[in-house]
Amino acid sequence: MEESIAAGGLDPISAFALVGAIGVGAQWLAWRLRMPAIVLMLVAGILIGPVSGIFDPDRDIGPLYEPMISLAVAVILFEGGLTLSLNTLRDAAEGVKRLVFIGAPLGWLLSALALHYAAGLGWESSAVLGGIMIVTGPTVIAPLLRTSRLARRPAALLQWEAIVNDPLGALAAIAAFEVIVVLRTATDWGGAFFELATGGLVAVVLGAVGGYGLSWALRRAKVPEYMKVPVLFVVILAVFAASDAVLHESGLLAVTIMGIVLANANLPSYEEMRRFKEHATILLVSGVFILLAASVDFTALGQLNWRAAVFVAAVVLLARPLTVYGALASTKLPWKERTLIAFTAPRGVVLVAVAGLFGERLMALGIDDAVLIGPLAFVLVAVTVIIHGFTLAPVARALGLTAAETPGVLIVGGSRLTVALAEALKENKVPVLLTDPNRTSLRAAREAGIPTFFGDILSEAAEHRVEILNYRTALAATNNDAYNTLVATDLAPEFGREFVYQTAREKAEHVRHALPASLGGRPFGDKSTYNMLNQRMWQGWEFRVTGLTDEFTLTRYRDQRPEAVIMAQITKDGQFQFVTDDEELRVPAGASVVALIPPAELEKIDAPRKGGGQGEPTGGGPGPTSTAKPAAALPK
Repeated sequence: MEESIAAGGLDPISAFALVGAIGVGAQWLAWRLRMPAIVLMLVAGILIGPVSGIFDPDRDIGPLYEPMISLAVAVILFEGGLTLSLNTLRDAAEGVKRLVFIGAPLGWLLSALALHYAAGLGWESSAVLGGIMIVTGPTVIAPLLRTSRLARRPAALLQWEAIVNDPLGALAAIAAFEVIVVLRTATDWGGAFFELATGGLVAVVLGAVGGYGLSWALRRAKVPEYMKVPVLFVVILAVFAASDAVLHESGLLAVTIMGIVLANANLPSYEEMRRFKEHATILLVSGVFILLAASVDFTALGQLNWRAAVFVAAVVLLARPLTVYGALASTKLPWKERTLIAFTAPRGVVLVAVAGLFGERLMALGIDDAVLIGPLAFVLVAVTVIIHGFTLAPVARALGLTAAETPGVLIVGGSRLTVALAEALKENKVPVLLTDPNRTSLRAAREAGIPTFFGDILSEAAEHRVEILNYRTALAATNNDAYNTLVATDLAPEFGREFVYQTAREKAEHVRHALPASLGGRPFGDKSTYNMLNQRMWQGWEFRVTGLTDEFTLTRYRDQRPEAVIMAQITKDGQFQFVTDDEELRVPAGASVVALIPPAELEKIDAPRKGGGQGEPTGGGPGPTSTAKPAAALPK
């Protein structure tokens, strides 16, 4: 170890620790800065690699480098296959199907043409990299959509295109690569075709057998709960290795097929696999990208010339728009949405990882220009991520394709309490959606003009019909504590646990009967239960939104309304946030507080206005404090 450090290198353990810390750290920092993680990982990998020389994968990891990349890419492609539900695709919009069935082959062709004529690559390298370029980066699209706040339809088209084309792009690249391998190693065309057909058939069979076998074992409870994820991981590696032994790199096809089979098996254990793929993808994507960025050879980048710039311009300005306009021709999609989709195609980690792997494999076959595949992939990813990361939101606003400017509140459960809260928020221009699986519970909300969704918020219908990107905060407030806990737990990964709330649970007679404290969301309001809060509503309590000024401060507000329960605050720019205690209250002048106020204090507030007096200042300009009175027709 001392000799390695003295020579300027790291021992393998230190190298692995550094890759993990830098990769996950870059992901976390990107989340804090609300920017694409791939940009920070790219910069971090290059800084610790070719710039500073702190880490060199070939030097510090040695022979483990290539097998690690291969296995990591295999797991990433399995995760891509695991997202491809045929039922979901069948129910998807016509535009998604066209972008997949027409756009993917057309994009492969146009990308290969751009690589050959603009970048100057041979047809073999162009065919492989062109196939990978079908992928538009699902790990990049998701955070971009969240920060840019697109309208539902273009956001759904971009997201589903990225998810579905993720495995298809890998399959296209694998198919092109296998054809090249067989043609270059076989002695005759008949032998080449037989070897390719045999290897492809074995890969498909192994992937299908692995997927069906694992789904059978999980469905029949042949694997205990605590071993499901380890068994899944081992089966992935076994299928990959077995297929690869028959035909080189066919293991990538096998694990992708296996993921697709499991995605469509309707397993009760799918949630465990979903968590596995989320956690594994974050770790492996981070690790693979740091390794690839650290191994970038500046001499290889130096081989790029003006043709690289022409290639990127051809992809962004010609290949992608022609693909989208061609795929969506004769559809009813408005031209603005087609234009936005046509000029939005950020590439991501999968492109770089798979391109780097196949670039090395093609070079090993004696294809000299394959040395440019890795650098071209890096350049394309960097340029598209930066361009779309900084221009998607402004372009969408210019085209009028953004969702609500102010992040809203999703309220689960229709009741006297939630309808009154929703009315108060709506009056103050905070977007709100009220959902309930009971249509009768939504009657009062519909009569009040509040947007509603009839159905279970956890259902597949809600996934397709509810514009989740429009809402930053969720509140579960039904009369069922267990359901509230389930909803809050399920929505936490989507919204972030700090933005998911629920009404306090009823106290169980015995601690062992209580729901685990680790489940559910944050407490709502003053930690009152659903029944306590609704009882207040029947007693005449009302929600009021009051603006604060330099004169009418929070302290004065508290003095005048000592019994009021402050539930939330609205900032000057309309940002909404629930509060659970006074420590969270930081309400400057110009902001507003949302409070539940008892009848006695309401009389004092309304008395001056009834008598023709001035009333309290509201901080939001002249006029009375906004109010939301529950209607008598509201159900209990």
